[in-house]
Amino acid sequence: MIFILLDVKGRGGAVYSESQGPENSRETFAALKKISSALASECAGLSFGPGAHAVYNPLVYAAKPHNKYLELAGASPKKVIFLGMNPGPWGMAQTGVPFGEIAAVRDWLGILAPVNKPEREHPKRPIEGFNCARSEVSGRRLWGFFRERFETPAAFFKDHFVANYCPLVFMDQGGANITPDKLPSGETAALFEICDRALAKMIRLLKPEWVIGVGGFAKIRIDAVSKQFFNPAQEFSSAQILHPSPANPRANVGWEKEVTKTLMELGVWR
Repeated sequence: MIFILLDVKGRGGAVYSESQGPENSRETFAALKKISSALASECAGLSFGPGAHAVYNPLVYAAKPHNKYLELAGASPKKVIFLGMNPGPWGMAQTGVPFGEIAAVRDWLGILAPVNKPEREHPKRPIEGFNCARSEVSGRRLWGFFRERFETPAAFFKDHFVANYCPLVFMDQGGANITPDKLPSGETAALFEICDRALAKMIRLLKPEWVIGVGGFAKIRIDAVSKQFFNPAQEFSSAQILHPSPANPRANVGWEKEVTKTLMELGVWR
């Protein structure tokens, strides 16, 4: 079956409407994979200034585990999408899975696949795939939290999906991580345009009731996409949870309890 996803605003054709969707889970997965592939390709065509000394695109070099994740997690409409900012150097940058701490991806999600190298690798941020000995704390907390509540991936992915807004990893000359919001505005304009369109397509495909920003940046982009691409009849609810990064002092004490409280108060979980 040939499956085509067109521009979210209908340029050159129509996308799925609220009443018309993919016929089955295989079509949902195929459409999600197409969105991801287009996002990877468009982002690969961008150029960045000397401040971003190295730029990794794990949707390209870690495409095999990423596609396994999409097949496992995205093959149905969702109630909730959790959206992060961009890959962490020891998480998705290594595994191709959003917040993809290696042990969580391998041992709980059951995903293990070959990972190649980025075109230009920073010597202080090597890509070792599932052989990487480092642990992404944010991913360990997030996936550990979902494992504790839902026990199995199937139970979690029945109604939930986890994604990142931007697929790229940015590093300065010394190897320090640069988040997308810290890039020059002249560079973020083109990047955000691409990522906004991809997010809108994903939301239209998965039809969530809630899109939850993991941190403040993601919430800002969710609301920007809602305003630009969706009319009131197609509206979803947006909210924000505390980011699990250890750089955030609030996340280092009782992060799971605070996030549970937030989601309960919103009515996302009961």
